[in-house]
Amino acid sequence: MVSVLQVKLWRDLRRMRAQVLTISLVVACGVAGFVGEFSTHESLLASRDSYYRESRFADVFASVRRAPVALHERIAALPGVAQVKLETAFDIQLSLPDVRQPVTVRFIGLDASRPAALNRLTLRTGRLPGEGPRLEAVVNERFAQVRGLLPGTRVQALLNGRLQTVEVVGTVLAPEFVFATRGGAPDDQWFGVMWIDAEQMATAFDMQGAFNRVALGLDAGVDPAVVLEPLDALLQPYGATDAVTRKRQLSSAIVDNELRQLKVLGTILPAIFLAVAMFILNVVMSRQVTTQRQQIATLKALGYADRTIAWHYTQMALVIAGIGVLIGLALSAWLGRELLGLYSEVFRFAALRYRTVPWVAALSVALVAAAAAAGAFAAIRSVVSLPPAQAMQPPAPAAYRRTLLERLAGARRPGPAVLMVVRNIERRPLRAAFTVIGIAAAVALQISGAYWNDTIDFIIDMQYRQVQRGDTVVEFNQPVPLSVVEALRRLPGVTDAQAWRSEPVRVRYRGRSVDTLLTGHVEQARLMRVVDQRSGAVEPARDGVTVNALLARELGLRPGDLIEIDLRLWHRRTVTVRVTEVVGTLFGRQLFMELDAMNRLAGDGQGVNAAVVSLDPALAEAFYAAVKAVPRIAAVSDKAGSLRSFQETTARNLGFFTAVLTVFAVAMACGITYNAARIALSERAWELASLRVLGMTRAEVSVLLLAELAAELLVALPLGCAFGWGLATVLMRLMQSENIDFPAVIEPSTYGVAVLCVLLAGAFSGLVVRSRIDRLDLVAVLKVRE
Repeated sequence: MVSVLQVKLWRDLRRMRAQVLTISLVVACGVAGFVGEFSTHESLLASRDSYYRESRFADVFASVRRAPVALHERIAALPGVAQVKLETAFDIQLSLPDVRQPVTVRFIGLDASRPAALNRLTLRTGRLPGEGPRLEAVVNERFAQVRGLLPGTRVQALLNGRLQTVEVVGTVLAPEFVFATRGGAPDDQWFGVMWIDAEQMATAFDMQGAFNRVALGLDAGVDPAVVLEPLDALLQPYGATDAVTRKRQLSSAIVDNELRQLKVLGTILPAIFLAVAMFILNVVMSRQVTTQRQQIATLKALGYADRTIAWHYTQMALVIAGIGVLIGLALSAWLGRELLGLYSEVFRFAALRYRTVPWVAALSVALVAAAAAAGAFAAIRSVVSLPPAQAMQPPAPAAYRRTLLERLAGARRPGPAVLMVVRNIERRPLRAAFTVIGIAAAVALQISGAYWNDTIDFIIDMQYRQVQRGDTVVEFNQPVPLSVVEALRRLPGVTDAQAWRSEPVRVRYRGRSVDTLLTGHVEQARLMRVVDQRSGAVEPARDGVTVNALLARELGLRPGDLIEIDLRLWHRRTVTVRVTEVVGTLFGRQLFMELDAMNRLAGDGQGVNAAVVSLDPALAEAFYAAVKAVPRIAAVSDKAGSLRSFQETTARNLGFFTAVLTVFAVAMACGITYNAARIALSERAWELASLRVLGMTRAEVSVLLLAELAAELLVALPLGCAFGWGLATVLMRLMQSENIDFPAVIEPSTYGVAVLCVLLAGAFSGLVVRSRIDRLDLVAVLKVRE
């Protein structure tokens, strides 16, 4: 049998259906963000761990210039080492049909006759390459899909100076290339990986009996960091450049960083939605309890216990929150699948399936229920605790006093309409403050979704227009003389050229060390420069070293400090240099020097290993045709193509993220402004009806009511812009990695769009409430007051 309180509950909910819907939508946004993003995180994490485990992803990686395979036994004998994989890998130019620019591909030797102990390939289509006169290869799946490399496709590759035909026989996934890149940005169009027979690889690159990459699998429980030093010592005579754990392997580090960022977003942004929803619910419940004060007294007089009445109103709050949870869980499944779809285009795991994580859903339900119950309890405790006789009396009328505005205005007394608005705000300052904060939070959330586009535009401007001002970067497979600049200038279409030297080094300071890069630039560099994100172009030091801010923070460096640098690539030596300047570059922990100073420091001649050129667009095709035949060129990176690929990827991902947060922010703004106006209407209905009877028009009465909301909006908008900047800054700091130093860049247009969206949401809510004012039954409202 349905109880009286249950009937009352459903009738109250039906009467409040508009407010119930708006509050539920705000709750739904928070639940959807929390469950959707955390479930995506857990789905990616489970897929990553499963794939790494099944493919036997290595624990430690190292590169050398050339080392004999006879080292295998000595490496395997290192403490903690369980498995060793030696292989040969080189970056080369690949010529694709109907593509004028050469594409960079990493060729890796593969022994298809026996399963690899580590870093096993997962065959997706076709077969593995076999032995024989033909050069066959399998390709990483994403690159093959983007470039249409089906089994049977033949391409031309410049292998160690010889142009050879390579036939694609299959596509694979590899744990080392879940995120396939040479330098951090996703570039599936211009960078791929191919595996060919190990013997053919050794023959093509004159690496018989030698290797240049090693991967180690460790015994269970062994800390990978303890293996790095003995491995470095063993490989040092053979040109070891770096030894890293799985956490710092390029692909693995990028995946880990993306997972960490997703976790940050899934925690902070939904928490704001849930906090705002609980505030609205508390205000609505407070108003509901206040208007039903006499009903509560009657129930108490009829014998209903305090806890029974409290549970009745708690149920109301739980039902409202529960509707939001149900909508949010349904929305989270869509959001999670869309997010996972975006990640699947970048991360290539063997299996990637979305599933709502039960503990995440249960935690969201528990958090919302606890917050709803707490909000309801805070709203009803003051009335429920009253004796029935006292509760049946109407609440004491508000005591109005001269407002601060009146005292400041003196003789110039504000008009009645302004006084009514100001007095209502001063009478309930906490409610007004929470409304302002809620609207400001909606503005901040809108900004937090849109500022990424401004930040990406800033990064593009810095890297593609300020740092790299040339058109194409050329990398050499071994050091070449500085005179290569003149040779490049003689190629068709080249209008200018500039070379530089980049070398892996180990920096030591006060007992701490970091593996990084030292780059030498020519004086007055034009095409490739060092640029501080605040002060602009910087001339690298001639009598010391310029350090970027990331490295300086990690080692605690300041100008004037002396550091030790182990040069590790060509002429290996350790030198002591002084830090002359700290600069804020965007990427990597790096050191910079003037090129001649770096060569003198290294003591190995005037060599360079990369160059950038400016091209005449009309002759660009002739240039690319020429460099495809140059044996020493290992990779050619076209700035326009890389920029286009980067923009396409970021536009798709950021477009979805921005759109979702915009919709969520607008829903929050509507929920806050509508409920604020609706509660104000229910509280002041008698006053407004009295003013209508006294001759005021509907428009004048509406202005009196909605002016309070307008005032709160005007205060909230600039506050929301400040909150948005703060939230964006916090998010960037929380998602920062050791190799990225991005600022939170917010353009005026982003602030403007956020303000406009919230203003439109407020205007819509005001129009809805205005329609209710027009439909006020004056007689009924005035009777209620009697």
